[in-house]
Amino acid sequence: MSLVLGDDVESLLAAANPQPSALLAEMTEHGDDRNFPTLGPDAGRFLRLLATLADADRVFEFGSGFGYSAAWFLPALGSEGELVLTDYDEQNLAEAREFLDRLDPAADVHYEAGDAIETFERYDGPFDVVLLDHDKERYAEAFDQVVEDLAPGGVVVADNIMQGPVNTADVTDALRGGDPVDDATAGVAAYVERVRDDPDFETAVVPLGEGLAVSTPTR
Repeated sequence: MSLVLGDDVESLLAAANPQPSALLAEMTEHGDDRNFPTLGPDAGRFLRLLATLADADRVFEFGSGFGYSAAWFLPALGSEGELVLTDYDEQNLAEAREFLDRLDPAADVHYEAGDAIETFERYDGPFDVVLLDHDKERYAEAFDQVVEDLAPGGVVVADNIMQGPVNTADVTDALRGGDPVDDATAGVAAYVERVRDDPDFETAVVPLGEGLAVSTPTR
């Protein structure tokens, strides 16, 4: 489901895309029951496509919740793939483990409770795909750390560029020089400016889910 596109486009996506697996449908319902937002099947399918195009073996998530995005990534990884989940809440990670064990009990998945940036420092790169979905105020800080450990042809994806703790109009105003209405908006705008203006990266903002910014090295 897209939260930023009109009803007609949302209906087209629902008709054109295959239905999520039973497990992902269950995870969507679980998030709804907990009032825990997920990025939704359209954005999830796009993440899986990016991992496939990047021929990804290693994925790192800054902010994983109960594993919804990881459940999209995992089938795209090779047999030697590695997936690192991070979250401040150990209960979220326990739920993620239960879901992902059902998806692939033999997969190499790490569940790291605590600060995602500090966790990233403990891992050796390179990573093929990195998802930013943690504190919006720290997106730019995380990106600056990630670029040193991003594989050639790798991808950095930032969630909640248009919706979630921010809204599209406020982010747009901040990007046009207005005063951000809150710290999350300031963080998202700063991130978009950071990746947009970096000559070493190509970036596109994609209106799926709550808005994704997708960046890859130009060389």
